Amino acid sequence: MSILAALTKAYDRLAEDHKVPPFGYSSEKIGFLISLNEDGTPAGLPIDLRQGTGKKLTARMLSVPASFKRPGITPRPFFLWDNTAYCLGITASPDKDALSRFSSFKDFHAKVLSQSDDPGLLALLGFLRDWTPDRFAALGWPEEMKDQNVIFTLESDRLSNRYLHDRAAAREVWADLASAETQTQAVCLVTGKTAPIARLHPAIKGVWGGQSSGVSIVSYNKDAFESYGHQQGDNAPVSEAAAFAYTAVLNRFLESDSPNRLQIGDASTVFWADASDAATAQLAEDAFLAMFDSIDEDKQAGEVRAILDKIRQGLPVHDFAPQLCEGVRFYVLGLAPNAARVSIRFWFEGDFGRLAENYRRYVEDIRIAPPPRDPHPPLWRYLQETAVLGKRENVPPNLAGDVLRAILTGSLYPLTLLSNILMRLRSDKTVSVLRVALLRAVLIRNYGYTDKEAPVAFDPDNTNKGYLLGRLFAVYEQVQSAALGRNVNATIKDKFYGAASAQPRKVFAILESGSANHLSKVGKARPGARVNLEKEIGAIMGLMSPGDDPFPASLSAEQQALFGLGYYHQRNQFFVAKDHDSSAQKETAV
Repeated sequence: MSILAALTKAYDRLAEDHKVPPFGYSSEKIGFLISLNEDGTPAGLPIDLRQGTGKKLTARMLSVPASFKRPGITPRPFFLWDNTAYCLGITASPDKDALSRFSSFKDFHAKVLSQSDDPGLLALLGFLRDWTPDRFAALGWPEEMKDQNVIFTLESDRLSNRYLHDRAAAREVWADLASAETQTQAVCLVTGKTAPIARLHPAIKGVWGGQSSGVSIVSYNKDAFESYGHQQGDNAPVSEAAAFAYTAVLNRFLESDSPNRLQIGDASTVFWADASDAATAQLAEDAFLAMFDSIDEDKQAGEVRAILDKIRQGLPVHDFAPQLCEGVRFYVLGLAPNAARVSIRFWFEGDFGRLAENYRRYVEDIRIAPPPRDPHPPLWRYLQETAVLGKRENVPPNLAGDVLRAILTGSLYPLTLLSNILMRLRSDKTVSVLRVALLRAVLIRNYGYTDKEAPVAFDPDNTNKGYLLGRLFAVYEQVQSAALGRNVNATIKDKFYGAASAQPRKVFAILESGSANHLSKVGKARPGARVNLEKEIGAIMGLMSPGDDPFPASLSAEQQALFGLGYYHQRNQFFVAKDHDSSAQKETAV
């Protein structure tokens, strides 16, 4: 199923639950309500519809006649609602265009409502006829209202929360306006039915980094993009209804507080399930969100946590949650900004059972010991390890989407993941547990390493050259620490990690010479510690292939990954040994 067809089908399901606006309407952020008497005079101060407490007030999402993109120097007004520049000619900052925008709002409504006899619509016409921007201050209307979106109501309808755009006469006018703009009919590429074709698709809002006015998946704004004499949307015929449906669903999913949204790097990721009943679909969506973000302890700590725990243990989903495997289709769509358009970063469609199995493989790939403090960090934490300064906004473009696609489909990880991790290790010398977990994941899936060759935990018998050199480097660092303490200005890791992991021959001779001096100093104060460290060095060197150069001129990317894995395991082995020694001493003392 295509992306647009899947979204259109999702719209039908959400429309049954009244979670998306009806055809021709859109959910918009509305800040204030102006109540009018039937003669068009304001019935009082505007009503603040914003929600929250203190200064953190947010506009309320309400269904209103659909908005549209407004390019150019003479933007069109919306029907029966708009921001204060259009509705009142008022803005927070000086705007020379505010009066012309108010004039266009007034003239537009005077034209389209001229034949109406509805009391509410006539009240709006009376208000617009008599209104002048200087009345805003004269009436004492609030400053925080400026630049907010505004709707209208009759005072007699205010208590029942019935707005002007909800009146039957207003809906009829809006339906006539929408149909009047339709010029051609053709077979819709989404539904397969002959219907009026959308020349311009509604704006998609909420894409991270995209234009605040909205972006488009389908658009033609230059002659070079058009063919066979077709203009704009006629080049890819999508019906008005289908264009509205897929954009309405996307705008719903992309809301900042939507439970169907994840931010994966620069990709605004939306997901949804298609199941025989709403409860099963919701369970699948909650489980997916918990897989790649985190558990909502208030809402998901019970059933969802149990499902994830069993998946991570390697149990097939159909054994403990068969309802999630029987006809549950799952969809994941990644969107990234591209000027006024949006790019499709990735698209996944498949059975939830298959997705769960691929997630289990990913969990197994990144398993490492000692594990991170949070046993199952969200995906964004792993991706953050590839970013300069560890900032989420610095995650390399495309990388996040490529990684998530690999996880969802069970395909190879992008090799840019390996190169970026190695680059960060050489740059900031921080060999973190999450970075090492990613290195192991790439070795397992991309290079075909087994658990024995790229072990989860410390393996004293592993003879891989990269792994052994990483271990040896960690021992040399421990020798320095034993001789000089932990408060040295720069350890050998700070100075030599990048060079040692890439070009061992240039560095390890220096490290070996330095460790001899450090061991001599350790031996004077703690002879036993020196013996143990020398034994560790000897054991590692003894695993090197006889006659083979122990320090090659260079290491490949996969060998550098094993270097990091060996370093991490050996480094933590010293802490484990120290903890065991401390415990033994305490038991002896007791």
